[in-house]
Amino acid sequence: MTDARADARMAGWIWIAAIWCAAALFDASQTLLTMHLVGVGKAWLRPLLIVFVSWLPWALATPFVIELARRWPIVRGAIFKAMSLHLAAFAAVSAAAEGWSALLQVIFDPWHRKSPPTFLNTWSDLLLEQIVTFVIAYALILAATYVVDSREKMARQNEELARAQLAALRGQMDPHFMFNTLNSIASLVYDQRGDAAVRMIVGLSELLRRASEDSHRAQVTLQEEVEYLQRYIDIQKIRFGDRLRVSIDIPDELLAMQVPSLLLQPLVENAIKHGVSKRRSGGEVRVAGMSRDGALRLTVYNDGPWEQEDMALAPHRVGLGNLRTRLKILHGDRSNLLLQPAEEGGVEVIVTMPLQEA
Repeated sequence: MTDARADARMAGWIWIAAIWCAAALFDASQTLLTMHLVGVGKAWLRPLLIVFVSWLPWALATPFVIELARRWPIVRGAIFKAMSLHLAAFAAVSAAAEGWSALLQVIFDPWHRKSPPTFLNTWSDLLLEQIVTFVIAYALILAATYVVDSREKMARQNEELARAQLAALRGQMDPHFMFNTLNSIASLVYDQRGDAAVRMIVGLSELLRRASEDSHRAQVTLQEEVEYLQRYIDIQKIRFGDRLRVSIDIPDELLAMQVPSLLLQPLVENAIKHGVSKRRSGGEVRVAGMSRDGALRLTVYNDGPWEQEDMALAPHRVGLGNLRTRLKILHGDRSNLLLQPAEEGGVEVIVTMPLQEA
């Protein structure tokens, strides 16, 4: 956690330095252009450096202004005190910045004036000249801070909502899955298939351990999701035997992509429940992944019969409805979940989301 905060702080300083360097370079270039147009001297390096360095106090003061903006936002209720603090901060930063600029000009005299400039006159002239620019600069710092904080707050709220949806899905899924698995274990013990019962118990224990470890994560890598799915499939294969045939075809380069936690397992569970389990001969479930036009496309197919009632009941199924909501929270309109009859017969669920590497 400490390293993450240090990295975030360093990234913030880098952004602040980059933005102010760009602003200082723009101001310096404008100054040199004006000098060229009015034909004032040919020595350009010293004025360029002095104008560029004169913005240093604003760069150093930016983190302080950001912190003040967060502690005292200009909102209803405490607006008078917040405005007073921000006006005081603006005055202090402006005075210090122009004091620094005036000191540089008095010492180095970049304009080669006939009479040496005094510090006080230079400071007051620069302050009057730059006051509007400083007002805009301070307002831009406040606006950027509030926009970034607002986006981060929305992202945190979306992630918390996604976690709540994930927790709700786990709560609804676990009793149903546990009931079927324990019934299968009891049947295996009754049929004196002790080895199969032990394998199912071990698989169930591993599945529950993994679910507990990932319960706080709204997103995981696709590889982790496939590993979790494989443990679920191993348990179901013990239950269904040769009636269940499952294949997973996902390219290795996609396994590092981020996907919502508990994405594939509910889709495969629905495929088994509404396809394989309804047929005496069992059936096939195929999980496939591919990338297209910057999007990740995951397909879960089963060769069970397509019934018209599937379309009517699909929105009300726990797994599909919850997953569609979580996709909407995490990716908005850039994601989609579609249940449809497959061209080759059977039913397929297609999930599309942006490619996002962990």
